[in-house]
Amino acid sequence: MKILQVNKYYYPRGGADKYFLDLTRALEAAGHTVAVFSMTHPKNFPSPWNRYFVSRLSFNRNSLKDRIKTPGRVLYSLEAKKKFSRLIRDFQPDIIHCHNIYHHLSPSILTVAKAKNIPVVMHLHDYKLICPNHTLFTKGAYCERCRPRKYYQCLKNRCIKDSFAGSALAALEMYLHHSLLKIYEKNIDLFIAPSYFMKETAVRFGQAAERIEVIYNPYNLELSPTDTNKNFVNEKGDYLLYFGRLSSEKGLNILIQAAALTSRATKIVGDGPEGANLKTLTASLKAPVEFFGFKTPAELKPFIIKAQAVVIPSIWAENMPLSLLESLNMGKIVIVSRRGGLPEVIKDKKNGLLFTPGDIQDLARCIDSLGSLDKKSLCSAAKDTAAFFSPEKNLAAVLAVYKKLLT
Repeated sequence: MKILQVNKYYYPRGGADKYFLDLTRALEAAGHTVAVFSMTHPKNFPSPWNRYFVSRLSFNRNSLKDRIKTPGRVLYSLEAKKKFSRLIRDFQPDIIHCHNIYHHLSPSILTVAKAKNIPVVMHLHDYKLICPNHTLFTKGAYCERCRPRKYYQCLKNRCIKDSFAGSALAALEMYLHHSLLKIYEKNIDLFIAPSYFMKETAVRFGQAAERIEVIYNPYNLELSPTDTNKNFVNEKGDYLLYFGRLSSEKGLNILIQAAALTSRATKIVGDGPEGANLKTLTASLKAPVEFFGFKTPAELKPFIIKAQAVVIPSIWAENMPLSLLESLNMGKIVIVSRRGGLPEVIKDKKNGLLFTPGDIQDLARCIDSLGSLDKKSLCSAAKDTAAFFSPEKNLAAVLAVYKKLLT
């Protein structure tokens, strides 16, 4: 099978990009021919397809060139459409699998695939299909103000970095793509949701249920135990661990306050826009929290192995984070908020612990309960749960979708 994988980044910037890269490698290992379409970037992996990639656009550099390019790229990119057409002509794929294409590539590429009658699958790694800022989170809280298709709410609430201009562009983008052109509705054959919460939310916002199939994300093999017979509950560890992006929706301020309340040592691995604020909060509370910055998978692995528990304190609707699946696969106790797709996987006191999102006292209660739990049983259940999220199962499910669309 000839498969074209499409994602705006061709390096592991976030969870969606890691999934896209892992799936590409898995498809190639299974004997399929895979091409990729992406954006040029200095961090990109080498690729024989990079001559087709669109020019770089950054929303962080704030250069005049980027500011001029932004509206056209976000709304309808002629450059992306032209280069995508060339790639399809030269590669002639049987099927196209899109991941995150908005802003940096734009959905203009979808019309090319439709004109060539090539089936298109799109992965819903976040909520961009239904939410202008792609998180269902604004002003520090879960948000559904735009349901159904009330995208002016994005401008009203300045949901894009509290910027009037950025929020206006995002609202215009949504009206153009969904209300006027209906570009996703007309050109995507099937959506893949990594959680039932994602599917149910998209349907509640007006998407057709029969066009969305749930396929859970897999864990990352780089963070698998090297000794599959080893029980990591026996590893000496007296700290809590968070690893991932440091941003407001992740609820790290809640974790820091709970750590201060329980006097439980906590390690935070990762970087992001809230790093400085979180360190200030830690200092003001004299919380027993240490920050370790970004770590590669090899560097991160010992942090997970030696942790007493991994905490995912999100206050936004987490879809199906890799940090959860990777922790389960390492046989670790996980403490997660009852939000988004997390309760689909974690059953309280059976394979992990659940707490009320944003509730410092409830998180502190979970942390304090660690001393009285049957850790061996919880860790064993966590490892058993991870078996449902293997890369092999994910690949088989994705290939089944491809074959269904091609028959």
